[in-house]
Amino acid sequence: MLSLESRECKIPGAEVLLMNMQRATKKAELSGSPYAVWTRAPVEMRIGSIRDEDAFAWVVLQHVEVPIPSPSKDEVLIKLEAASINPFDWKVQKRMLWPFLPPKFPYIPCTDVAGEVMMVGKGVKKFKTGDKVVGLVSPFSGGGLAEFAVVKESVTASIPQEISASECVGLPVAGLTALQALTKSIGIKLDGSGERKNILITAASGGVGHYAVQLAKLGNTHVTATCGARNMEIVKKLGADEVIDYKTPIGVELKSPSGKKYDAVVHCASDFPWSVFEPNLSTNGKVVDITPSSASMLTFALTKITFSKKQLVPLLLIPKGRDLQFLVDLIKQGKLKTIIDSKFPLAKAEDGWSKSIDGHATGKIIFEF
Repeated sequence: MLSLESRECKIPGAEVLLMNMQRATKKAELSGSPYAVWTRAPVEMRIGSIRDEDAFAWVVLQHVEVPIPSPSKDEVLIKLEAASINPFDWKVQKRMLWPFLPPKFPYIPCTDVAGEVMMVGKGVKKFKTGDKVVGLVSPFSGGGLAEFAVVKESVTASIPQEISASECVGLPVAGLTALQALTKSIGIKLDGSGERKNILITAASGGVGHYAVQLAKLGNTHVTATCGARNMEIVKKLGADEVIDYKTPIGVELKSPSGKKYDAVVHCASDFPWSVFEPNLSTNGKVVDITPSSASMLTFALTKITFSKKQLVPLLLIPKGRDLQFLVDLIKQGKLKTIIDSKFPLAKAEDGWSKSIDGHATGKIIFEF
């Protein structure tokens, strides 16, 4: 059982998919689960009651029952109807974000949630019991892949009754990332006004990419998009003006078929060095990297130090409830849609998890409750 300490309320327990570490003295132990990730436990990490710099561990996914959390004064308690996975979630499992995340084990993964409000904190003003909402669970506390979760009012939005939770649950991370990249980092106005910009969106059939294509076309833009051959027609239907198979020579070089230089790039893929982007950018071109690596951070610093007009900008998502509500309203108006790759019940959440790690999902992978 996972103790939630003071945030426990007297309601029967609820099922969650828990991420935990299990100690092993050699790699052969605990290898039976296809959903376990092998890691050397750092000295600072306690595995049960054992602290050992020579310890190894599996970061495993386990179905358990835990007490239902109570909302703090600025939170709402949601009975989940849907949740969504992002690459961020399994990067936590692979220890790629340590020592920042997770703060400790056990840890309930996933941050995108949607469902019905069951309880509100004393300070909550915008929501009431019975409301349908979508929100973003704090990655530091975790808790999204569960039957119940608590979410801050400030990162929650209302869902109209005519829209399902599954249609909106992909928005909190992927949708907001696309919106922030386009409007804040690049400066595109989604009312169609402003100077026309030539935009490149890489991995355009993925979670962030498929939202970015649709949002970019609400502005005054020409959109070139890259994706796999099997998804080219889907991306065209989303509104892209030019679609490139990323495995072809022109796709490897990221060149526009029409010869246009890019005023901005929403970079949702990986393994493209600055040397590939730079010759394809206009004089003041900008690359917004949504998953910055150490190499891209170095490039960012170098372009700043050398006063280059062409810039690589790492994106740090700053979620806001009003932005999330804006995206939900676009879905209601038929101007934005979520492409759902596949759906999984909580009982088979590991299968959806594994599919996300494979990296070939089209749109979003959804868990339904």
